[in-house]
Amino acid sequence: MAATRRNPRSGVEDRWYKTVTAVDSVTGEKSRQRAKSANYGCRKRWRARYVDPNGVERAESFVTKAEAQKFLDGDVTTKVVTGTWVDPDRSGVLFEVVAEKWYTTKKLRKPKTVGGYRSLLDTLVLPRWGTVPLRDIEFEDIQEWVVTLSESGSVRFEGRGLSASRVKQSYQVLGQVLRFAVKAKRLAVNPAEDIELPALTQSEKVYLTHVQVLRLGMAVGRFRALVLILAYTGIRFGEATALRPRDFDLDARRIRIVRSATFVRGTGTVVSDTKNHTNRSVPIPVVLVIELERLLAGLDPDVLVFPSHKGGYLESTEFRWVFDQAAEAVGLNGFVPHWLRHTAASLAIKAGANIKVIQKMLGHKTATMTLDLYGHLYDDDLDAVAERMDAGARAVLAELIETGEAPEFYANMSPAELARSAQGWKQWIEAERARTTADQLRTGSPAEGSQQRQKPA
Repeated sequence: MAATRRNPRSGVEDRWYKTVTAVDSVTGEKSRQRAKSANYGCRKRWRARYVDPNGVERAESFVTKAEAQKFLDGDVTTKVVTGTWVDPDRSGVLFEVVAEKWYTTKKLRKPKTVGGYRSLLDTLVLPRWGTVPLRDIEFEDIQEWVVTLSESGSVRFEGRGLSASRVKQSYQVLGQVLRFAVKAKRLAVNPAEDIELPALTQSEKVYLTHVQVLRLGMAVGRFRALVLILAYTGIRFGEATALRPRDFDLDARRIRIVRSATFVRGTGTVVSDTKNHTNRSVPIPVVLVIELERLLAGLDPDVLVFPSHKGGYLESTEFRWVFDQAAEAVGLNGFVPHWLRHTAASLAIKAGANIKVIQKMLGHKTATMTLDLYGHLYDDDLDAVAERMDAGARAVLAELIETGEAPEFYANMSPAELARSAQGWKQWIEAERARTTADQLRTGSPAEGSQQRQKPA
């Protein structure tokens, strides 16, 4: 027989008193009277009873009748009508239980990302929230936790505040778990929304010149080719350490980026696809081709191009030991390998590359991301753009003068005059303006034939 849903009903009950039927011993008449129940004086007196949207009868006890009625009229009725009602049994589960369920859904992410989630959960999130029931996690408690992390650290790192980026990462993991709980119908709303986070400080990017790149490459010894590749192609360190000779086409001056090597704590080096799961081909400058021809000569197509001293995948710790000393030796104290990626973008922009080319070279997901990171570098090229536009305009004017189509103002200009540099034109225009102003002051009207005057050589 199919199960039937119970009719929704609600009401407030007095748990201390009950109504009983009394029989008069003389007349035999029956009457209803109040009598103390077995629960008299025990626990909370008033019970709000209701049937949830799933047809299950539920109850909640309160000290006063007003509180019980308010609970029914407000919380229950409103949430049932709006569809935000949550099963109290599901919202009463501990945070750590839901966090582990959420974590299992992230196993398809890149190994380094999954490892980062595990580290944040174990060191910063679970020590504070693990044993707290979901329904007891409040907005103000989360805000207080964020402030505590910023000022004095966590339970495991008490005494020193965390960086703004680390605090943000911890908050994001907490927020994702709670968002998962909302989708799983364990919470009606996410209490982690609209939390105020510490401001992230923007570190100023450092861009090397060609001279600095080459000096750094010479100082870094056996990693010279690796440094030059990072600085002139902009590929990521993990992409570079996963390269094999078969990925290089020196005739076409291209490197095909198809994989990345990442060190994951507790696991070791994991090789997977690139960060944005897309392959790309990056150009190689001729100066780097010569370096690579020597490096790749005689290598098996499947060996690592940049192995560790033991022959396996090169880890950042081994590379940094050499790189940091080399950077200091050439006056680049504090310069980190990732800034070579910024350097590649800067050098490409100075060479005339547009933002879409830079995006493709660096493997960014969108051009917007590339523009946000490096758009300011194009400001330095505004004068160069104006120079090129000016040269194009002057070339067209020269043609119009030869065909007699030029405006009257330009009619008496020779092609040689039109070929002046931009600076020369600025000087000539300023001189013309000065003469015109002087004529106007003298005659009270624009001087006729002012455009006939001889231009300065």
